Amino acid sequence: MSKHKIGIIGCGSIANAAHIPSYLANDSAEIAYFCDILPERARAAVEKYGCGKAVTDYKEVLADASVDAVSVCTPNDAHGLIAVDALNAGKHTLCEKPAARTLTEALEMQRVCGETGKILNIGVVNRFNDAVNRVKAIIDGGGLGEVYSVYVSFRSHRAIPGLGGAFTTKAVSGGGVLIDWGVHFLDIVMYCCGDPLPRTVSGAAFCKLGNPIGDYTYTDMWAGPPNPHGVCDVDDAVTGVVRTSGPVITFNGAWAQNIGENEMFIDFMGTKAGIRLNYGADFVQYGAADGMLTKTGYTLGAGGMFGGAFQNEIDAFLRCTETGEKLPSHIDTVLVTARLLDAIYRSAEKQEEVTL
Repeated sequence: MSKHKIGIIGCGSIANAAHIPSYLANDSAEIAYFCDILPERARAAVEKYGCGKAVTDYKEVLADASVDAVSVCTPNDAHGLIAVDALNAGKHTLCEKPAARTLTEALEMQRVCGETGKILNIGVVNRFNDAVNRVKAIIDGGGLGEVYSVYVSFRSHRAIPGLGGAFTTKAVSGGGVLIDWGVHFLDIVMYCCGDPLPRTVSGAAFCKLGNPIGDYTYTDMWAGPPNPHGVCDVDDAVTGVVRTSGPVITFNGAWAQNIGENEMFIDFMGTKAGIRLNYGADFVQYGAADGMLTKTGYTLGAGGMFGGAFQNEIDAFLRCTETGEKLPSHIDTVLVTARLLDAIYRSAEKQEEVTL
């Protein structure tokens, strides 16, 4: 069987850290193109990985009939456009999270996916994480009883990424900490709880600590350095409550807070037991048995929760292009999270509860 020919569109951090190594580790894949609007990035990828052709126009990738599939690893503002063009060009597509800047863009991606019959998966990589899937299996098996409430915390001391750049410019990113970090945490909740339908949402979003840019004090900055002449018009903190057809979800998130702690976890509260999932790590289950309180820790060992997640995601993507299998990351499935993010932002803007 011939190998899948892959185009990497966007050669930044997520492509180099996750997508490219995962394709190279799959014997059925061959990277044919590295595309980036910065030619030096594309050339550097060719030199580093010893394969593929460096190009700056993604349409050159799509015009090659031998290319089977593409990974879209660009900033958020290009997700919808490139994914739609790729699908129309007959390419199976894996698009990094979030699906798009807005729900409208995501719905258009879904529409074109349905029309073309090509695969469109979104990079909600936690649906391929071993620890997350263990938690989901416990919930599905009734180990927690009725999961009636979930608390989500994605809070950091002072970690606004690339202040003044793409991450903090709404026209590019579509939002701040909610669309960047919150999409992962809330998607885990949706997935583990069987993708319940959101019914009402009440949210608040804040842009407080990043303005003015020159006054922001930090210890380090990923995606930096700060651009003092740039823009910061996105949320650096969010909070809210979501009522769903399943559990009630409450959440607090912050790229930057004036509390010197990083608090990254999800608490699943059930009638029989509860689980705290430490994001990117292990989880603990709490319960009661024989008149005693119980506490059971689960550690996955080397590699932890993220050890094989991206490899699992890429392997599953390539497999489903052959089998037609609909993965948990398919656009039809993950739109529930996109609708949730949209409702939170609308609620925050209107300063009132939103009904879905």
